[in-house]
Amino acid sequence: MSEEEALAAARARIEDYRSRISSLDDNSRDLLFREARNHNWWEDKDVSDAQLREIYDLVKFAPTSANTQPMRITFLRSDEAKERLKPALNGPNVEKTMKAPVVAILGYDNTFWKDFPKFYPIRPEMAERHKENSDVAQHFSFQQATLQGAYFILAVRAVGLDSGAMGGFDVAKVNEEFFKDSPVQANFLCSIGYGHLDGIKGPRLFRYGFDEVCDII
Repeated sequence: MSEEEALAAARARIEDYRSRISSLDDNSRDLLFREARNHNWWEDKDVSDAQLREIYDLVKFAPTSANTQPMRITFLRSDEAKERLKPALNGPNVEKTMKAPVVAILGYDNTFWKDFPKFYPIRPEMAERHKENSDVAQHFSFQQATLQGAYFILAVRAVGLDSGAMGGFDVAKVNEEFFKDSPVQANFLCSIGYGHLDGIKGPRLFRYGFDEVCDII
Protein backbone atom coordinates (compact mmCIF):
# COMPACT_ATOMS: atom_id res chain seq x y z
CA MET A 1 0.00 0.00 0.00
CA SER A 2 1.39 3.39 -0.96
CA GLU A 3 1.65 6.28 1.50
CA GLU A 4 -1.26 8.00 -0.23
CA GLU A 5 -3.40 4.87 -0.01
CA ALA A 6 -2.52 4.40 3.67
CA LEU A 7 -3.49 7.99 4.43
CA ALA A 8 -6.79 7.59 2.57
CA ALA A 9 -7.52 4.39 4.50
CA ALA A 10 -6.76 6.09 7.83
CA ARG A 11 -9.08 8.97 7.03
CA ALA A 12 -11.79 6.52 5.98
CA ARG A 13 -11.53 4.70 9.33
CA ILE A 14 -11.88 7.99 11.21
CA GLU A 15 -14.88 8.93 9.11
CA ASP A 16 -16.41 5.50 9.73
CA TYR A 17 -16.10 5.58 13.52
CA ARG A 18 -17.41 9.15 13.66
CA SER A 19 -20.50 7.98 11.77
CA ARG A 20 -21.01 5.19 14.31
CA ILE A 21 -20.31 6.95 17.61
CA SER A 22 -20.11 10.62 18.56
CA SER A 23 -19.51 10.26 22.32
CA LEU A 24 -19.48 7.69 25.11
CA ASP A 25 -22.80 6.87 26.72
CA ASP A 26 -23.39 7.24 30.47
CA ASN A 27 -22.53 3.60 31.19
CA SER A 28 -19.14 3.98 29.52
CA ARG A 29 -18.43 7.24 31.32
CA ASP A 30 -19.28 5.58 34.63
CA LEU A 31 -17.00 2.63 33.83
CA LEU A 32 -14.03 4.81 32.93
CA PHE A 33 -14.46 7.83 35.21
CA ARG A 34 -17.43 8.62 37.41
CA GLU A 35 -17.85 5.33 39.30
CA ALA A 36 -14.36 3.90 38.77
CA ARG A 37 -12.15 3.72 41.87
CA ASN A 38 -8.51 3.02 42.63
CA HIS A 39 -8.80 -0.44 44.21
CA ASN A 40 -6.94 -1.72 47.25
CA TRP A 41 -8.25 -5.29 47.61
CA TRP A 42 -8.89 -8.06 45.15
CA GLU A 43 -11.22 -10.93 44.39
CA ASP A 44 -9.65 -14.36 43.98
CA LYS A 45 -10.01 -14.34 40.20
CA ASP A 46 -7.24 -14.74 37.66
CA VAL A 47 -6.27 -12.23 35.00
CA SER A 48 -5.26 -13.95 31.78
CA ASP A 49 -2.45 -13.24 29.35
CA ALA A 50 -5.14 -12.51 26.78
CA GLN A 51 -6.56 -9.75 29.00
CA LEU A 52 -3.11 -8.21 29.47
CA ARG A 53 -2.61 -8.23 25.72
CA GLU A 54 -6.05 -6.67 25.30
CA ILE A 55 -5.03 -3.86 27.66
CA TYR A 56 -1.86 -3.18 25.72
CA ASP A 57 -3.65 -3.34 22.39
CA LEU A 58 -5.71 -0.36 23.58
CA VAL A 59 -3.02 1.65 25.34
CA LYS A 60 -0.61 1.45 22.41
CA PHE A 61 -2.86 3.92 20.58
CA ALA A 62 -2.45 6.59 23.27
CA PRO A 63 -0.86 9.77 21.91
CA THR A 64 2.75 10.62 22.69
CA SER A 65 4.87 13.44 21.34
CA ALA A 66 6.38 12.40 17.99
CA ASN A 67 4.84 8.95 18.56
CA THR A 68 7.79 8.10 20.82
CA GLN A 69 6.07 5.55 23.11
CA PRO A 70 8.73 5.35 25.86
CA MET A 71 6.58 3.41 28.33
CA ARG A 72 7.70 -0.13 29.14
CA ILE A 73 5.57 -2.58 31.15
CA THR A 74 6.69 -5.51 33.26
CA PHE A 75 3.74 -7.64 34.38
CA LEU A 76 4.26 -9.58 37.60
CA ARG A 77 1.90 -12.53 37.99
CA SER A 78 3.85 -15.32 39.67
CA ASP A 79 4.38 -15.41 43.42
CA GLU A 80 8.11 -15.50 42.75
CA ALA A 81 7.99 -12.28 40.72
CA LYS A 82 5.91 -10.48 43.34
CA GLU A 83 8.28 -11.63 46.09
CA ARG A 84 11.07 -9.87 44.21
CA LEU A 85 8.99 -6.68 44.36
CA LYS A 86 8.00 -7.04 48.02
CA PRO A 87 11.15 -5.53 49.62
CA ALA A 88 10.63 -2.31 47.66
CA LEU A 89 7.05 -1.75 48.83
CA ASN A 90 6.10 0.69 51.56
CA GLY A 91 4.60 -1.12 54.54
CA PRO A 92 0.91 -0.26 54.01
CA ASN A 93 1.14 -1.36 50.38
CA VAL A 94 2.62 -4.82 50.90
CA GLU A 95 -0.41 -6.99 51.56
CA LYS A 96 -2.73 -5.48 48.98
CA THR A 97 -0.02 -5.63 46.31
CA MET A 98 0.91 -9.25 47.03
CA LYS A 99 -2.78 -10.21 46.85
CA ALA A 100 -3.28 -8.64 43.41
CA PRO A 101 -3.57 -11.14 40.54
CA VAL A 102 -1.14 -9.05 38.48
CA VAL A 103 1.09 -6.09 39.32
CA ALA A 104 2.39 -3.99 36.45
CA ILE A 105 5.60 -2.02 36.79
CA LEU A 106 5.10 0.99 34.53
CA GLY A 107 8.53 2.15 33.44
CA TYR A 108 10.13 4.36 30.83
CA ASP A 109 13.03 3.79 28.45
CA ASN A 110 15.51 6.64 28.19
CA THR A 111 16.88 5.23 24.93
CA PHE A 112 13.53 5.47 23.16
CA TRP A 113 15.25 7.70 20.60
CA LYS A 114 16.92 4.68 18.99
CA ASP A 115 13.65 3.85 17.24
CA PHE A 116 12.91 7.31 15.85
CA PRO A 117 13.27 6.13 12.22
CA LYS A 118 10.60 3.51 12.90
CA PHE A 119 8.01 5.39 14.96
CA TYR A 120 8.50 8.85 13.43
CA PRO A 121 9.95 8.35 9.94
CA ILE A 122 9.04 11.85 8.79
CA ARG A 123 11.60 13.38 11.22
CA PRO A 124 14.20 10.72 12.15
CA GLU A 125 16.79 13.43 12.79
CA MET A 126 14.88 14.38 15.97
CA ALA A 127 16.61 11.45 17.66
CA GLU A 128 19.87 13.38 17.83
CA ARG A 129 18.56 15.93 20.36
CA HIS A 130 17.76 13.15 22.83
CA LYS A 131 20.79 11.04 22.02
CA GLU A 132 23.15 13.91 22.73
CA ASN A 133 21.50 15.17 25.93
CA SER A 134 20.59 12.55 28.55
CA ASP A 135 18.78 15.14 30.71
CA VAL A 136 16.48 16.02 27.82
CA ALA A 137 15.86 12.34 27.13
CA GLN A 138 15.14 11.65 30.82
CA HIS A 139 12.62 14.47 31.17
CA PHE A 140 10.93 13.70 27.88
CA SER A 141 10.62 9.94 28.38
CA PHE A 142 9.30 10.34 31.95
CA GLN A 143 6.72 12.89 30.81
CA GLN A 144 5.48 10.88 27.85
CA ALA A 145 5.46 7.55 29.69
CA THR A 146 3.44 9.10 32.52
CA LEU A 147 0.92 10.22 29.92
CA GLN A 148 0.82 6.65 28.61
CA GLY A 149 0.41 5.39 32.18
CA ALA A 150 -2.78 7.39 32.61
CA TYR A 151 -4.15 5.82 29.45
CA PHE A 152 -3.05 2.43 30.80
CA ILE A 153 -5.39 2.83 33.78
CA LEU A 154 -8.26 3.69 31.43
CA ALA A 155 -7.45 0.67 29.25
CA VAL A 156 -7.58 -1.63 32.31
CA ARG A 157 -11.03 -0.29 33.12
CA ALA A 158 -12.16 -0.48 29.50
CA VAL A 159 -11.58 -4.24 29.33
CA GLY A 160 -13.65 -4.84 32.47
CA LEU A 161 -10.89 -5.01 35.07
CA ASP A 162 -9.98 -2.76 37.99
CA SER A 163 -6.72 -0.97 38.68
CA GLY A 164 -4.83 0.11 41.77
CA ALA A 165 -2.14 2.60 40.79
CA MET A 166 0.39 3.66 43.41
CA GLY A 167 3.72 5.31 43.99
CA GLY A 168 4.42 4.01 47.49
CA PHE A 169 7.59 2.06 46.77
CA ASP A 170 11.35 2.46 46.58
CA VAL A 171 12.10 3.28 42.96
CA ALA A 172 15.82 2.60 43.32
CA LYS A 173 15.17 -0.90 44.67
CA VAL A 174 12.79 -1.71 41.82
CA ASN A 175 15.29 -0.43 39.28
CA GLU A 176 18.04 -2.53 40.83
CA GLU A 177 15.92 -5.67 40.99
CA PHE A 178 14.16 -5.53 37.64
CA PHE A 179 16.02 -3.09 35.38
CA LYS A 180 19.68 -3.41 36.34
CA ASP A 181 21.94 -2.79 33.34
CA SER A 182 18.86 -1.61 31.42
CA PRO A 183 17.86 1.86 30.15
CA VAL A 184 14.41 1.33 31.70
CA GLN A 185 13.48 3.03 34.98
CA ALA A 186 10.38 2.50 37.12
CA ASN A 187 7.68 5.15 37.17
CA PHE A 188 4.73 3.74 39.15
CA LEU A 189 3.02 0.46 39.98
CA CYS A 190 -0.46 -0.61 38.98
CA SER A 191 -2.21 -3.65 40.44
CA ILE A 192 -4.70 -5.29 38.08
CA GLY A 193 -7.62 -7.58 38.86
CA TYR A 194 -11.23 -7.61 39.95
CA GLY A 195 -11.52 -5.14 42.80
CA HIS A 196 -13.10 -6.45 46.01
CA LEU A 197 -15.57 -4.07 47.63
CA ASP A 198 -13.97 -4.68 51.05
CA GLY A 199 -11.15 -2.46 49.80
CA ILE A 200 -13.49 0.50 49.38
CA LYS A 201 -13.42 2.20 52.78
CA GLY A 202 -15.58 5.22 52.08
CA PRO A 203 -17.40 7.33 49.50
CA ARG A 204 -15.49 9.09 46.80
CA LEU A 205 -13.41 11.93 48.21
CA PHE A 206 -13.69 15.60 47.34
CA ARG A 207 -13.19 16.69 43.75
CA TYR A 208 -12.80 20.31 42.65
CA GLY A 209 -15.58 21.88 40.65
CA PHE A 210 -14.92 23.39 37.24
CA ASP A 211 -14.97 26.99 38.42
CA GLU A 212 -12.45 26.27 41.20
CA VAL A 213 -9.60 25.11 38.96
CA CYS A 214 -10.49 26.00 35.38
CA ASP A 215 -10.33 29.23 33.42
CA ILE A 216 -11.62 30.02 29.97
CA ILE A 217 -9.72 32.96 28.54
